[in-house]
Amino acid sequence: MADTGIKFTASEILDDLWWIGVVALGVSLFATPVVRFIAYRARIVDRPDHLLKPHHRPVAYLGGLAMCAGLLVGLGAFVAGMPDAGAKWTQLRADLGQGRLDRLFHNDLWQLMAIGLACLLITLVGLLDDLRNLKPSQKIGGQLLAGAVLLAGGVGQQMAQVAFSLGSYQPPTWVMLPLSTAMAVITIIFASNATNLLDGLDGLCGGVTGIIAIGFLALAVWLAQWGQHPGTDELRVGLCLAMAGAVLGFLPYNIPPASIFMGDAGSMLLGFFVATSMILFCEQGAARWLLAAWVVFALPVLDTALAVVRRLVMRQSIFAGDRSHLYDQLVDRGMTVKQVVVLFYLLAALAAVIGVTAAIYLRFRYAIWIYLGVLAAIWIVFYVKGMITPAPREPQPADSADSSGAIR
Repeated sequence: MADTGIKFTASEILDDLWWIGVVALGVSLFATPVVRFIAYRARIVDRPDHLLKPHHRPVAYLGGLAMCAGLLVGLGAFVAGMPDAGAKWTQLRADLGQGRLDRLFHNDLWQLMAIGLACLLITLVGLLDDLRNLKPSQKIGGQLLAGAVLLAGGVGQQMAQVAFSLGSYQPPTWVMLPLSTAMAVITIIFASNATNLLDGLDGLCGGVTGIIAIGFLALAVWLAQWGQHPGTDELRVGLCLAMAGAVLGFLPYNIPPASIFMGDAGSMLLGFFVATSMILFCEQGAARWLLAAWVVFALPVLDTALAVVRRLVMRQSIFAGDRSHLYDQLVDRGMTVKQVVVLFYLLAALAAVIGVTAAIYLRFRYAIWIYLGVLAAIWIVFYVKGMITPAPREPQPADSADSSGAIR
């Protein structure tokens, strides 16, 4: 892609926003030991069962609350640092008073508040699951509620436009809105549960999602250089910086051997961030950016797909917990937990590089064949290595295994 039309450099964009990540990191770094202390005092811990939770000792939950705090404070700092925040608040109050939803939905302050509220809501749903062990239907209900808040904030109402970006047809609103809603809901449910399923080893989900956030940040900065969607461009960059900082502030306490787990409160928050970012990439109106985001998110997608296919082949419920995820099978084959975590970090980084590079430098019709070729090769490896139908095994205790949910 030629550089003609670029209005800003990457440094110019990040010069005004980089501190959002620093604020989020600092808050998360400080909040994590605080919530860890509270969790141990209140006995809010993950107790081992030597099956899905084979760590040797109880480990504190509530890490997701620290990440949520970092994210929300980072977003708050983003709002406070807006040069035209006063004018936007005035416009927001006027639109609310006049009931002008068409303008309200395009106000980035309104969108930011919806994103923050939805992130808080999804974190609380995950926390309830950590404390009360919610049914899968109840967790999905909470995800739907968070998605409704996001849509009410105007985020995702035009998501379906990417489905028509390769042609000339533009559907009417009565078609666009329900289709966009369905796409947003599916994205939220899938991403929230994919990160939950990935949260099986110390430092795994947090580190991989942190790399994904950095990959999303690269896409967001590239799109912002063109200046075509000023409010959305800044929103995407600010959100990615806040989430990356929040994850990196939590990660030092979660790497093997972890002293605190993120729990479903954290893993669902991370998945919701991924879904929200994907929805925001659709605001560009081109399928290439949504597809690139899915490629950056490829590792959790592949692990979830492998789990679903494996359970269907073995005639098990897709909600049945097991320890045959990709990372579990690698440990069974002789790798240590730390080696598996490092390998997943490298694979996540590789997926991010492929997704970002192909989206920037290749046309959609070329990039899609690269993506499909890599995907086919991966599934051939899964099949040849017997990962789709692994042999049953006896659970083995491991003090560096993590577990945060009911549907691993």
